[in-house]
Amino acid sequence: MSLINTVRNTLVPVHKEGYPFIAGFFVVSLVLGFLWEPLMWIGFILTAWCAYFFRDPERMTPLDDDLVISPADGRVSSIAMMTPPEELGLGTVPMLRITVFMNVFNCHVNRAPVRGTIRRIAYRAGKFVNAELDKASHENERNGLVIETTHGEIGVVQIAGLVARRIVCWSVPNDALQAGERFGLIRFGSRLDVFLPEGAEPRVSLGQTAIAGETVLAEFGSAKGPVISRRG
Repeated sequence: MSLINTVRNTLVPVHKEGYPFIAGFFVVSLVLGFLWEPLMWIGFILTAWCAYFFRDPERMTPLDDDLVISPADGRVSSIAMMTPPEELGLGTVPMLRITVFMNVFNCHVNRAPVRGTIRRIAYRAGKFVNAELDKASHENERNGLVIETTHGEIGVVQIAGLVARRIVCWSVPNDALQAGERFGLIRFGSRLDVFLPEGAEPRVSLGQTAIAGETVLAEFGSAKGPVISRRG
């Protein structure tokens, strides 16, 4: 485990969920090195990438109950009014849905977008189509949290992608979460959907890069209206 400790202490913090994968990549690299040395160096590069994938840096989260913070690193791929998944129990009225798509180079630790109490957690098995496709919201494997807040119930859905095969959620119902607090992760490419009740206004634009625990996705109680942006 010396390699893992070195990476954790000198490069970037690594989440414990990544330890078995990093160790596995490292051992396989050594075995391949006995067969053909160049394979060992390729394995070491993949080991370094695995450690990078499971990085878990500290973040500075805005402390304001009117703000909705990004639960994931990635690209804002959708801002639309959509009906939430049935298993969340949020009804059939469309809600503001903001989607953050994570590729294999993004940090995959997921953080609570708001302060509140988890009222429901609902897992649903499904397919593994490209997470960028809109149908992935309803067809892919997913795990949804309903968080009770001062602005009503907010849904946060972890959705597996084309490569991802494992959704991890270590929070449980009745847990009290702080905005920016870690609650799970998804391995190797995926997306997060956030469903917001009436009164929330987007504060990001399509294509914008979001940082988990720091980027403000939406705001409640603001009279400023939707965000306007330009490319420059």
